[in-house]
Amino acid sequence: MILYRCFAWNERARPGKADSPLWFPKEFQGEVRHDNPDLYGCLYLADRAMSCVVEQLARFRGQRLSTPLLMRRGLPLALAELELDERATLLDLDDPVVLRRERLRPSQVATRRRTVTQPQARELHDKHPDTAGLRWWSSYEALWANVTLFDRAALMLRTRSVRALAVDDPVVVEAADFFAMRVS
Repeated sequence: MILYRCFAWNERARPGKADSPLWFPKEFQGEVRHDNPDLYGCLYLADRAMSCVVEQLARFRGQRLSTPLLMRRGLPLALAELELDERATLLDLDDPVVLRRERLRPSQVATRRRTVTQPQARELHDKHPDTAGLRWWSSYEALWANVTLFDRAALMLRTRSVRALAVDDPVVVEAADFFAMRVS
């Protein structure tokens, strides 16, 4: 399965180390949808490049798109294309059968309340030790699938490509258009 990640990239970082495509940034986690850094690190991925770039630009809606918006912690945002081993299993939180079995409602999966989604992810992580992660829909476009990959799946993931993003990159332009952001 091909997945995409938009992240702060240090092109000199060794594989699996801080700011590399396969780094699980546990020390920076705790506030996002499925974070439980005391138990696991996770990567937030998407089934398409556009979705993960939209996630990065969302906080800048209404602003002009400029190079500084494509920086995090002094590092450029990059887009990585990753390959998850076909043997990896994801718990699909967009599947009514899974939701029923796990006693979840779509509104519980889609909420922005981390007091709901983080305990939910913790329970699913513990209950399904062979699951690589969770699949769920983007809050920006329900047709886009997001994946929260648990660090126990690290050995099932490899980098296919990575590139630094710029304001004229087609995927950045498309994501900016999604929010009607103008380019500076």
